[in-house]
Amino acid sequence: MNIRRGIATLAVAAISLTTLAACGNSSAQDEDNPDSLSFWYYEEEDAGQTQAWKKAAELFEKETGVSIKFERKSFTQIAQNGSQFLNSDEAPDLMESNRGNGSAGVLSTMGLLTDLGDYVDQYGWDKKVTGSNAETAKYDENGIMGGDTWYGMSSYAEFQRVYYNKDLFAKYGIEIPTTYDEFVAACQKFVDAGVTPIAADAQEYGMMWLWWQLVSKNADSTFMNNWHLYKGKVDWNSKTLTNATETIGDWLDKGFISKNATGMKAEDTTQAFIKGEYPIYQTGTWNQGRFAKQINSFDWTAAVMPESEYAVGCAGNLLVIPERSKHKDLSAKFINYVLSDEVQNYLGNAGGIPVAADPNKITDEKSKAMIEEYNSYASANKLSYYPDYAASSLTDAIPASFQELVNGTKDTTAVLKDIHSKYDSGVEEMGFSN
Repeated sequence: MNIRRGIATLAVAAISLTTLAACGNSSAQDEDNPDSLSFWYYEEEDAGQTQAWKKAAELFEKETGVSIKFERKSFTQIAQNGSQFLNSDEAPDLMESNRGNGSAGVLSTMGLLTDLGDYVDQYGWDKKVTGSNAETAKYDENGIMGGDTWYGMSSYAEFQRVYYNKDLFAKYGIEIPTTYDEFVAACQKFVDAGVTPIAADAQEYGMMWLWWQLVSKNADSTFMNNWHLYKGKVDWNSKTLTNATETIGDWLDKGFISKNATGMKAEDTTQAFIKGEYPIYQTGTWNQGRFAKQINSFDWTAAVMPESEYAVGCAGNLLVIPERSKHKDLSAKFINYVLSDEVQNYLGNAGGIPVAADPNKITDEKSKAMIEEYNSYASANKLSYYPDYAASSLTDAIPASFQELVNGTKDTTAVLKDIHSKYDSGVEEMGFSN
């Protein structure tokens, strides 16, 4: 997604949510023998997780006779309006939800999501989805991730990787970088040859993710816990933050990133990379399935930015059962199919990252390398999540700050000061302080 990663902007709906929650019916019961279950989602059709969900739907219908009615929504529809639908008669039986304090966490505190604890026990999901992959599916009474109550279920994982056009690297006699210094040197060589090396959008989240990967390169667990879980004060003067912000400014000045990024969206940069227009593109692994299917004119490879202490990512968006779902038991049964060995192994070979697959069943080499790289970070608790998970308002606020940097209306010092202010106000809106 592209534009879909990070916290859903729920501030728009917060006032109406409070009113809606008061009149909601939280005791909906399963209806007998439905013909179908409604499932709202917003992934790309070629994404590995979408393909896996539809594979699960085939198996589910074969056993139960109940079809899954897939309804693809835009990210904005669910982010800004989905919360209202969840407490109305229009609520779907199942929904894809962003994870994080300001998204699934907020919805859980308002009573709009079903507590999945009984289903977790019934199906043994906690034996399949563990460690870092479970962290964003569970929330405490304040809606902070990492709690004790399961309000969603992760069925895949994702993280940011740098994708390299191997043919363009070969054309200009440049090696694929394996160290950070080599990465910077490669960018400079492309600029010297008249090529803008890095595809990045500033209208949506590309610049934010690139910045957060630079933050994650030098961060430690204390910094991450302070940022996401409010365990202590974020040190805004730390080199972790200042160096990352200054590096983005430096890369813009040197031409590593084009100034036209200010007019580009995620789909623009994704399509540009698919067409072979850029040698380097940092994006989420949700695009790997697309690349595998749609890139036919050049070879590519990918890895986390060299020498990064953390990888930006986590278990994927959650499958949630709205509290007003009329078919909760069947919806849970469908989720169990999604977590089955057959579907998880299928996902791994379709360009996605499964959370419960048999590694020996993954035969696609590029998928296998991606899964192994993710597991190496997840098993070491070295996933930095996304920066906007800390507060719902940051999904739009941080990218807006970087758009000003690209436009030249703010320098790096002013941008970091702006992010600091927006972070503090966003966390305060969540009912916390930092």
